[in-house]
Amino acid sequence: MARKKKINKLNVFLGVMVIILLIALSAGIYILVNNPDILGKQAQNNEIVNSKEGENKIEEVIPEDTVINIVGIGDALCHSQNFKDAYNSETGTYDFSPMFKNITKYIESATVAVGNLETTLAGEERGYSGYPTFNSPAELAYDMKEMGIDILTTANNHCIDKGYSGLVSTLDKLDEYGIAHTGTSRSVEEQNTILFKDLEGIKTAFLCYTYGTNGIPIPSGREYSVNLIDKDFMKQQLDKAKEEGAELIVVSMHWGSEYRIKPTEEQEELAEFLIKNGADIILGNHSHVPEPMEMKEVTLDDGTKREGFVIYSMGNFFSAQTQEYTRDTLIVNVEVRKNGQTGEITIDKATYTPVYVYDNGSNAKDRYELLDIENIISEYESGTSEYSESMYNLMKRELKKITEIVGPEIDNTKQETEEVENEGTQNVT
Repeated sequence: MARKKKINKLNVFLGVMVIILLIALSAGIYILVNNPDILGKQAQNNEIVNSKEGENKIEEVIPEDTVINIVGIGDALCHSQNFKDAYNSETGTYDFSPMFKNITKYIESATVAVGNLETTLAGEERGYSGYPTFNSPAELAYDMKEMGIDILTTANNHCIDKGYSGLVSTLDKLDEYGIAHTGTSRSVEEQNTILFKDLEGIKTAFLCYTYGTNGIPIPSGREYSVNLIDKDFMKQQLDKAKEEGAELIVVSMHWGSEYRIKPTEEQEELAEFLIKNGADIILGNHSHVPEPMEMKEVTLDDGTKREGFVIYSMGNFFSAQTQEYTRDTLIVNVEVRKNGQTGEITIDKATYTPVYVYDNGSNAKDRYELLDIENIISEYESGTSEYSESMYNLMKRELKKITEIVGPEIDNTKQETEEVENEGTQNVT
């Protein structure tokens, strides 16, 4: 009897469960019939969930490094032979561009290109002249800009050859052509205004100083007009550049001794001082001949190390000089990297293009021509050159001179790679 009751209760329970399932099934069918898009929404919700899960799995995007290249050229020392060669008697104008045609490609590809204008642009009314007091046609600056020069440094021993008015005229003409400049000033305010350039997001300061002005006195009360090499003043400007957010500082120095192919002790000491106080790149001029380049490491007051690049002299970018080495010059290319994650600025490479200032003779249509030495050698050796064997031999000799003086090119990335490889080898062993 008890067993029979248990069976009946089980049957009742099963019957109730069947009824509940039938009701649930009916309700589900009713909902789907009256809400046909509910399955689509659910699928969409599943996709969103899966998408969010996928997003969480995506690795964080690492900011890319920024790489720029700063190009430097030597002294634009415009002798009378140079501007007479550029003169067109039919139009009464001057055109220096034929002199630059072989090397323009190395300058116009730069992120920024810096040159030294070692002459004044005082105007035709003052009379164009070469050594010893320079005054050149303004077309020189215009053609240098067209070649790709962005900044002309103006503090050098010839900057006041035509007096204060000539200095002002020079800066006015550069402003008219849209060429940035640093080194000489028309007011205290201008001298105290640091020249900055935004180079692909790297805030870069440009400074310039000279050892003197060839004995021509800077006008009393206008001491601001020429940036002289003075440690207190240079440190003040370096500090100001850093305070105003400079991430990179480039300093042009008119220093050293003429016709000397090695830096003086004073140049080396000044380079150390500048790097110690924040300079990253030093572009040297004045000697009229090339001098070495190097990565220079200095020890700061707290014992830490700091490194900067210095080229002691790039020689004459062009001139009419004939002394040994005065026709040898180079276009320097400094590659700078900003780490996308840390913001750290490093110098990756410093390379150079050897150039020779060739004189085609006083009767030539274009007397002076800047020759790409390595390109001429390469083309001659491949049998595609328009130049003679004697020109080929001249280029070989001048290349040897330049490379022996300036030294090897710098590749810090190669050194870093070797260090990483050596580290890995040590870990394995």
